Amino acid sequence: MNTITLGDKKFKKYIDYATVNKSIVALAQKINADMSNEHIPLIAGVLNGSFMFLAELMKNLDFDCELTFLRVSSYEGTKSTGEFCEVLGLNTNIDGRTVILVEDIVDTGHTITKLYQMLTANHHPKQIKIATMLLKPNIYKKPLALDYVAMEIPNDFIVGFGLDYNELGRNLKDLYKITE
Repeated sequence: MNTITLGDKKFKKYIDYATVNKSIVALAQKINADMSNEHIPLIAGVLNGSFMFLAELMKNLDFDCELTFLRVSSYEGTKSTGEFCEVLGLNTNIDGRTVILVEDIVDTGHTITKLYQMLTANHHPKQIKIATMLLKPNIYKKPLALDYVAMEIPNDFIVGFGLDYNELGRNLKDLYKITE
């Protein structure tokens, strides 16, 4: 499908699955190199959007690791609300551990920055690394370093491969951008 409709919005195919997957495999190779000497890092996926990215990423990691999830929300429709609401918290001890926070997309950086601050203020991890499938570099102006970025994109609203519009479109294997 080259164009789709989700709710009241139209989208066109933007990045196909093969390209997305190739970028994830390349990203996994970088993470594998960095984590080769780490003792069982904790991979913390930010739900709901990261689940497809995280599943593909995990298939390509070649070191022992544990997996957990955090669920936060900062979007309503096509806009970030700027508000941060922890819905499902961390249920694993991260003190003294390397944590890789896995996010679907970083644009303003509000969510990932607040998550990072929460984890470092309330826990004592050895280090926190941040991995994202997509980065909007023209929008992201936070000082927090993003350690692993699979792809950079312009400031378009994207759905598919875990990303949604009002909870629709997460199941699409390709990425689509809004046309309206």
